[in-house]
Amino acid sequence: MRPRRDWCVKLAAAAVVCAGCSRAPASPQGSAGPSQPDPASAVASPSFATPLPDGGYASALIENVPHVVQKPDFCGEAATEMYLRALGKPVDQDQVFALSAMPPERGMGATTHELKTALVRLGFDVGPVWHVLLAVEAQTELAHRFEELHADLARGVPSIVCMHYDDRPHTSEHFRLVLGYDAERDEVIYHEPAVADGAYRRMPRAKFLALWPLKYDARLWTVIRLRLDAASIKLPDPVVGVSPADYAQAVMRLRPTVPTGFTVVVEPPFIVVGNDVQARVRERASGTVRWTVNRLKRDFFTRDPEHILTIWLLKDAASYRRFVQERFGEAPSTPYGFYSDRQHALVMNIATGGGTLVHEIVHPFMEANFPECPAWFNEGLGSLFEQSADRDGHIVGLTNWRLAGLQRSIRSGELPSFRELTSTTSHQFYDQDPGTNYAQARYLLYYLQEHGLLLRYAREFMQNHRRDPTGYQTLQAVLGEPDLGAFQKRWEAYVLGLRFP
Repeated sequence: MRPRRDWCVKLAAAAVVCAGCSRAPASPQGSAGPSQPDPASAVASPSFATPLPDGGYASALIENVPHVVQKPDFCGEAATEMYLRALGKPVDQDQVFALSAMPPERGMGATTHELKTALVRLGFDVGPVWHVLLAVEAQTELAHRFEELHADLARGVPSIVCMHYDDRPHTSEHFRLVLGYDAERDEVIYHEPAVADGAYRRMPRAKFLALWPLKYDARLWTVIRLRLDAASIKLPDPVVGVSPADYAQAVMRLRPTVPTGFTVVVEPPFIVVGNDVQARVRERASGTVRWTVNRLKRDFFTRDPEHILTIWLLKDAASYRRFVQERFGEAPSTPYGFYSDRQHALVMNIATGGGTLVHEIVHPFMEANFPECPAWFNEGLGSLFEQSADRDGHIVGLTNWRLAGLQRSIRSGELPSFRELTSTTSHQFYDQDPGTNYAQARYLLYYLQEHGLLLRYAREFMQNHRRDPTGYQTLQAVLGEPDLGAFQKRWEAYVLGLRFP
């Protein structure tokens, strides 16, 4: 169908924290600023430790660690990036997220389990991570845990801790990078990833120890620490194209707009959101979207759409109409579905079948690979595959419901010439359609497909579009037919011989 033109929580100024380090995802959160650049030649200095005569904790500090502002909910990833920068390792928080194997469709940063996975894959020795304390013995146990953290600081090893952001009720859990301890002031020194000026911040040790335990159980508290002992750092492969982190961030932005009861599935290069039962939404994502994308890219397109697009799958006509009215402020112009490039969305009444979904998936790929494509070819290819099948691993169009109307028009002698069809502007194709444009374009491409010429035509048209913007001359060349009027008569006889079903 016609393409339509149409959050870490902020707790203080520019403060951005996590949905939760250790447990199930909480609400998605707002946006943080961009990462700060590395200071020139910044390399972490060995920590200094000043012994105290009374045998208490000594001062210790790991210096020259660059500060990075986290992306929304990526506090653990940002904390990791900070220390990797200090070690001279060019690994960013997106790469850390990719290593964590956190499913992007959860729409949140890595929790402790996934962050540990990323750190181990990077080559860190994280030590024991989870510590369960008896609440009645918490003071003694916390002292032991802090003693271990301090001992690592004294030998130049920082830690990422999961703790409450502050002491307000229901505050978020949050990862911080602990870099030192000031004995004179009894303060913990840390990098705060949630704010732009978060380098070498300070917190009284008593407050730190109060915020550190995660009290999921009144009797048993959990303390989390991942030490960053850089045993043998292994640089990950660079992320090519849209990264898992990009999809996670996109899901975070999308979540506030997703109605209750919808399922979200990441199926690159799309995010699929549906209001049917979860299993059916996932089946559509893998069985229709993935199937279509793989075959379109195999034969026709090399580039993914520029933006991450959302496919909204509405399970019936009523929810489809209601959704379009609420989201776009108008009733849908088609009962089947449409693509809106302005909204970066494909919206489907999936009860009408998967054909329209396959059709609409063609449009954003065409937009990315052939932005000058005329409407007749864009809609012709989309329409060709709205009734499709697999042939030796390739997508092929089958005859469909558009055939009967086209045959009537041929018999009545009212069908435009191919020169007229290929010369139509978008306005003429969509708004002055004599009722045959879609079908004529579809079955012209169907003929090319069945005669082994479609892939050649598509590639040569894309390559030659500047000197042949309508595709007419390329059609003559590929068919070997200088007179397309004579060819059209043979093509019409061919179409009249087709059957559906």
